[in-house]
Formats: sequence, C-alpha cells, structure tokens
Amino acid sequence: MKLTRITVDPNRMGGLPCVRNLRIPVATVVGMIADGLSEAEILGMYPDLEAEDIHEALRYAAETVRERELPLLTAP
Repeated sequence: MKLTRITVDPNRMGGLPCVRNLRIPVATVVGMIADGLSEAEILGMYPDLEAEDIHEALRYAAETVRERELPLLTAP
C-alpha cells in the first residue's frame, strides 16, 4: 500500500505523522473518528482536509497497529 497523503517531517509537529504537511496529525483525525465525529463534521472543522485525507489517515493507523503488538486486556 502506498500512502501519498501522510507526511513526516522532523521539523514539523515534532515529527508526528501529519496529513499533507497541514500540521494536522493523523492521531487527531483518527481520534475524532473514534470520538464519533462524522466525516462531514471533521471536514467542517478542518476545511483544508479532504475526504481522502481522512480515509488515508485511517489506513495509516490500521497499518501502524498491524506492525506491533499492543498489550490488551483479555476477557475473563
């Protein structure tokens, strides 16, 4: 998978993955989705974002989680 909208610049936002150098971290976008905001609400809050930016941020987050083990609680 090739990601074209996610950028990492050590001199911008502390090197956090951002959307198209817009100073909008991927984590912010993914967090808003997790908090229940709709795509339309996010686009309204961040007019520089495009729908594909949100989709790619989610793909990036999914790919990042696949690459490492996270400690999770198991159901009893």
